[in-house]
Amino acid sequence: MANPSVFTVSQLNREAKRLLAQHFLTVQVQGEISNLSLPASGHAYFTLKDAQAQVRCAMFKGQQSTLRFKPANGLQVLVSAQVSLYEPRGDYQLVVERMEAAGEGALRQAFEQLKVKLSAEGLFDSDRKQVLPLIPARIGVITSPSGAAIRDILTVLKRRFPAIPVVIYPVAVQGEAAQFEISAALAAANRDAAVDLVILARGGGSLEDLWAFNEERVARAIAASRLPVIVGVGHETDVTIADFVADLRAPTPSAAAEHAVPEQAAWLYAFTDAERRLTRLMQLKLSSSRQQLAWREKALQAQHPGEKLHRNAQRLDELERRLAHAQQRRLSQQRQHWLQIEARLKQAQPTAALERYRNRLDFLEQRLAAAMNRKLADLAQRQAAAGATLHAVSPLATLQRGYAIVQRHGETAIIKSAADLAVGDWLTTRLASGQVVSEVKRLTRDVA
Repeated sequence: MANPSVFTVSQLNREAKRLLAQHFLTVQVQGEISNLSLPASGHAYFTLKDAQAQVRCAMFKGQQSTLRFKPANGLQVLVSAQVSLYEPRGDYQLVVERMEAAGEGALRQAFEQLKVKLSAEGLFDSDRKQVLPLIPARIGVITSPSGAAIRDILTVLKRRFPAIPVVIYPVAVQGEAAQFEISAALAAANRDAAVDLVILARGGGSLEDLWAFNEERVARAIAASRLPVIVGVGHETDVTIADFVADLRAPTPSAAAEHAVPEQAAWLYAFTDAERRLTRLMQLKLSSSRQQLAWREKALQAQHPGEKLHRNAQRLDELERRLAHAQQRRLSQQRQHWLQIEARLKQAQPTAALERYRNRLDFLEQRLAAAMNRKLADLAQRQAAAGATLHAVSPLATLQRGYAIVQRHGETAIIKSAADLAVGDWLTTRLASGQVVSEVKRLTRDVA
């Protein structure tokens, strides 16, 4: 029969492991990392030591997701671990559940490691920075609702451009929950689309106080934002990872507000100056248009059918006078010719022939007079018809019949179809007497 006080090696190691687990539960141990091993399995094996002693440690892959930094030999760390024993070798070890760098130097180490990582991914590149809106329609501010930063920001915004509304996204700005609340607020601002610019800010503090702005989660939330982000954290000497990722880094919360909006007075002056210059240009344009209109009216009057009718009537009168004079001269010549013939006939005593010629002359005189009268009547009739035709096609005659000439206000082209117009156009309507300026309120187009 076996002695009950005798253990096998396996039994001894198993019992020792159980006793260690029951006695120590979870312990916190501080020391320096050495003999670090990172196999392909994703687990980490290392020795934790101080000046007098050392202990083996194991940190499995699942627990490493909470690390803020990359472990390395020589780092001082603080671990939370279970005291255990590796039974196959009988080695006493710590199974690490959490690891933090010890002291501010460790935070600096974690800062530099994350900075190098994100820079290598291109999150700090200038070509991915978004341009800030010239005048934001609405500004979102992510910060503590009770800190000095929100008061400073609101004071500056009210002084520089009070017309721009502000949406406040209240968050914790330090502590374990801060990184989650900040990233959630950035996501909400992008999702709601209630603002077009975001200010992420908090007042000054120690490196540990500002650590939420050095978290990778916050950095990636800023990089993923479709809205431009201005970061103003701490004082001018404080630099965070968020500053590098932001579209614009401001040294303080007040400076962030300064960058977010322009100076309202300067814009009002610019608008007033632009209005003054625009008014002057409009006056010059109107003056030039009036001169052109006067010149075109004068040119149109020179080409008016009435003017042509007057000129043609004068020409017709002149031709009528010349015709009458030519006829009189011709009749005088004929009379002189017949008198010469009569004289010669009298000398030869041709009485019978002379009588015939006299009768012939009277007959021809009558025919000539009748032809002259007909010619004059025909010319007068043609003159009257030409005058009536010219008067019928005259724009003034058309206007006298109740028609109108429609042009777009300030232009010379004549509007012939409603399709050439749009609601809101201003029109100039020329009547037989005067003009009318009107605005198009409704259009009705003929159906083909």
